[in-house]
Amino acid sequence: MPKLNVNGVELYYEEAGNRAGPAMLLIMGLGTQHIAWPEPFVTALTDAGFRVIRFDNRDIGESSHLHGASAISPVVAILAARLGLRFPLAYSLADMAADATGLLDALDVQAAHIVGVSMGGMIAQRIAIGAPERVVSLTSIMSSSGAHGLPGPSPELRKRLIARRPANPDRAWAVSAGAELLSMIGHPDPARAPDAYHKLAGEAFDRGYNPLGVRRQMLAILADRTRAVALSRVTAPTLVIHGAADPLVPKASSEDIARRIPDARLVIIPDMAHDLPPSKVGEVTGLIIDHARMADEVDRRAAAA
Repeated sequence: MPKLNVNGVELYYEEAGNRAGPAMLLIMGLGTQHIAWPEPFVTALTDAGFRVIRFDNRDIGESSHLHGASAISPVVAILAARLGLRFPLAYSLADMAADATGLLDALDVQAAHIVGVSMGGMIAQRIAIGAPERVVSLTSIMSSSGAHGLPGPSPELRKRLIARRPANPDRAWAVSAGAELLSMIGHPDPARAPDAYHKLAGEAFDRGYNPLGVRRQMLAILADRTRAVALSRVTAPTLVIHGAADPLVPKASSEDIARRIPDARLVIIPDMAHDLPPSKVGEVTGLIIDHARMADEVDRRAAAA
C-alpha cells in the first residue's frame, strides 16, 4: 500500500503511466476515493503519455482519518455561514490543497496538470490560486466557484442528503445507501454495468468507511468563502467541464467559474450529470488531453524564447 507522510497526514496514492511523461494529478470529490476515477479514464491518459497520480484525500479511504477532530452538524455550519459567522473546522480546503502539492513534492514533481472533480475541482482551484507555479494546466470538472447565490442541489436530492441515517450503519446499509446516492447524482447510461454503483460503494466501504470524515470535508467546503473572488488571479490555462444534467452542482456553478478565470474554456456536456459515465469518458479525456498538450506546448515555447 503506497503511502506518504505529507502535510501532517498520511496519503494513500497510486501512479500509472510513463514516469518520464508530463505529470497529471487527479483529485476526487467530497467523500469519494481515488477508485472512483474510471479505469478507462486513467488508461486514456496514460496511453496519451501522461504520468497519472491519484490519491485518497485526507479523512477518507486509506489516507489518514482524523478521528476526534471537530465535525459539527453541516446544518449548523450552513446557518452560521449565512450569518457570516465562523464555525470550528478540522481543516480547510487550503489545507487539502497543501496536501496535494505536498504529494507532488514527495514524488519530486515540480509542476503538474491538475484535474479536479467536484470538491476536487475546488481544491484544484485553491492550488492554482495559492501555488500557480505548480500548475501547468487546470481542469475543473462539475465543480463550483463557491460564490454566494449559486443554485444548489435539486429538492429531491437535498431531501436525500439531509435524511437521518443510522448512528453506526452496517456494511449492507452503507453500500445500499451509497449506491442509491450515486444513482441519484449520476446520469442513466446504457454503457454502465447494472451493478457498477453497488460495486463501487462496496469497495469504498471496505477500503475505509468514515462518514465523519465526509462531514469534515463538507465543512471545509462551506467555510471556503473567498475562493470565488480569488479566481481572477488564476493564470494557468483553464478548462471547465460540466454535465448539463447535474442535479447536485448545477451547471451554473461551472459557468460562474469560467466567467471568473481569465480566458477559461467552458464545455457543457449533454447527458452527463454529477459523474463520469462510461459513454462520456472518451469525450472528457479527449478534452483534458488536448488541453494539457496545448499547455505543454505553450510551456515549451516559453522555455525556448
